[in-house]
Amino acid sequence: MKNILIIGAGRSAIALINYLEEHAAINKWHIAVADKEVQQLDGQIDENTTVIEFDLFNANQLVHEVGKSSIVVSLLPASLHPIVAKVCLDNNKSLFTASYESEEIKKLEPQIKKKGLLFLNEMGLDPGIDHMSAMQILDKIKSAAYELKAFESFTGGLVAPESDTNPWHYKFSWNPRNVVVAGQGGTAKFIQEKKYKYIPYNRLFRRTELIDIESYGKFEGYANRDSLKYLERYHLEGIPTIYRGTLRRPGFCRAWNVFVQLGITDDSYVIDHLDGMSYRDFINSFLYYHPSDSVETKLYHTLHIDQDSDIIEKLKWLGIFEDTPIGLDKATPAQVLEKLLTEKWLLQPEDKDMIVMWHKFLYRKKGDSVDTCLTSSLVVEGQNSVNTAMAKTVGLPLAIAVKLYLQGEIKQTGVHIPTNKEIYEPVLKELQEYGIVFHEQEIDDC
Repeated sequence: MKNILIIGAGRSAIALINYLEEHAAINKWHIAVADKEVQQLDGQIDENTTVIEFDLFNANQLVHEVGKSSIVVSLLPASLHPIVAKVCLDNNKSLFTASYESEEIKKLEPQIKKKGLLFLNEMGLDPGIDHMSAMQILDKIKSAAYELKAFESFTGGLVAPESDTNPWHYKFSWNPRNVVVAGQGGTAKFIQEKKYKYIPYNRLFRRTELIDIESYGKFEGYANRDSLKYLERYHLEGIPTIYRGTLRRPGFCRAWNVFVQLGITDDSYVIDHLDGMSYRDFINSFLYYHPSDSVETKLYHTLHIDQDSDIIEKLKWLGIFEDTPIGLDKATPAQVLEKLLTEKWLLQPEDKDMIVMWHKFLYRKKGDSVDTCLTSSLVVEGQNSVNTAMAKTVGLPLAIAVKLYLQGEIKQTGVHIPTNKEIYEPVLKELQEYGIVFHEQEIDDC
């Protein structure tokens, strides 16, 4: 019997677990799910699935559980994957994750390959489905020997229209911390018309692109941190334009920029004397002193916000000007903001989230005098706050890859992301059975 060890039972785990459970009985597999907090799995998983209360930093427990497994799936935060990776390598176990491939894991590749193991990363939504769906079209363009002029790709985890009940048009369907610190830690890099472009964090949310997706309306996209690293991964060296970004509804980025400019997305230091502070006090602590000006006046003046701006409605709705106690003894500015947003942007039990992905390919066919513009879009809505589109689109591709590997359909070794046909073709084909289907369209105005 093959044993699948899943470490981490967070928001994206249910779809992964349930898929593998469907195939476990047929293939004679056993599934074990290990997490520090396992109560969220109550009523969500099969009785034959083993649940383990797990401490990643208990070295003996980690070695013991990895040693019993045939393959390890990590849904932990990306920063913790190297801990698991080293134990997997020592115990000759392959490792699959949905997170960005780290330099620490990449450095292990010679040993991983020598042992005939596969460490497959970026096997979720973004990164994951974005790679696979893009490479499928890019490979077709290359095989036809067309001249590729531009490639753009955007993904967003949003709220479905029927559950959109706030002026930000946004609710959390994944880790709130990742939203708060998005874009930090580096300058966004991309190429536009053969020109290298750079956007530092303090200007990131004012440089956006408007995208219209049929039947779903308008979205705005801001640049991801580093589009340039995909030149080699996608075999796009020499392409005039490459740009990868994140989607939000129009108006979100201008309002979020208020927090960036104010400095309350900073996660590098702890605020003194936070105990007893209200959200109004918190905002005021980042503004200039004036004996009579209100917090609102000081904020609007400092950030040049007009009195009739729709940004004001968004800020007031969040409650940043209210005297509500924060309720934290010790926190960074980003952690205070995260606490407020988690309360206000919470998916209610019957709320539905929505995943939107959009690619644009500009290329010239042989013999043509004008370029062809092809768009490929994906929209997936969740069922409720547990069975979300985010969990589905992160968990299913990872689960399908695990199944294919255990069945011997994926034979690669070393450290990989899913840009190879051996992986992306069968995974994308099966995802269609679950409603994860891309719609391609040639358009005139590109």
